[in-house]
Amino acid sequence: MTQNETAQTAWSLDVLLDLFDVEPGGPDRFIGATGIEGEEGRVVVEGTQVLAQAIVAVAKRFPDKSIRSAQAVFARAVTVGPAVELDVDVVHEGRSVATAVVAASQNGKRCVTITVLADVPTEDLIAHHLPRPAVAGPDQAFAARMPLPGRDVRLIDVHEVNSPDEVGPPELYAWLKYDPVPQRDDLAKALLAHFTGHLGISTTMRAHAGIGTSQAHLTVSTAPMTIAISFHEPVRWDGWILYSHESTQVGAGMSYVRGTVHTEDGALLASFVQDGLIRPLRTSDSAVESRARL
Repeated sequence: MTQNETAQTAWSLDVLLDLFDVEPGGPDRFIGATGIEGEEGRVVVEGTQVLAQAIVAVAKRFPDKSIRSAQAVFARAVTVGPAVELDVDVVHEGRSVATAVVAASQNGKRCVTITVLADVPTEDLIAHHLPRPAVAGPDQAFAARMPLPGRDVRLIDVHEVNSPDEVGPPELYAWLKYDPVPQRDDLAKALLAHFTGHLGISTTMRAHAGIGTSQAHLTVSTAPMTIAISFHEPVRWDGWILYSHESTQVGAGMSYVRGTVHTEDGALLASFVQDGLIRPLRTSDSAVESRARL
């Protein structure tokens, strides 16, 4: 078995959830592991993995409240190896609402800043939500090449999401099924947040012939730079969930994508937005191994 095959075998949903479940490392500090190398020896840790860890860290800091939103700025890459330190700066902690800013650092350098809002949900005064898009169900979707034991990903009307030949509107719809679905509220929200960075840049590129995420880190620099997610209570599901992505703008080297997460029966679990970097690979970047590029 090759090193890459070993790494892919070692990754699983259970391993991912264990990575999210950060441990206390002192007053208002939590410690998270980075996991192992990704496909093709990638040593850059997914930003949404750190976002997920921050969500769990703040949930543990405010155990009597529910995480309602998290906004992350990815300033520096986290790499496989040394632990991530998550320092929770409590801005406000009231009876109903609490806010914290999490600084995620590695090797003494701050890499990600996440602002998290928590509160105590109340009964509805008024209520409405965006309906689930009227798209084909998971049985009519194509299996995606995104291997992770415990997760099934299927894309609507897209055979190969990374191909520069897959051209269509700047929209992507992905059905996901997790086994198991976490019963803990913080881990369930962390899991929803984790996938928000996976298809945004592909959504933007889909509208432009001749460019695709198969070129990422080779001839094109790509990276999620910010992700914001809001959770709409109650965040509970079983079976399939639908991630809807729409790229509303790209230019000057950055793209903007907005999205939603619905259950198969139409409940809206979360909404999210992403700013993504899409630029030609600079000559100076060629000195960096492709597996270590953003």
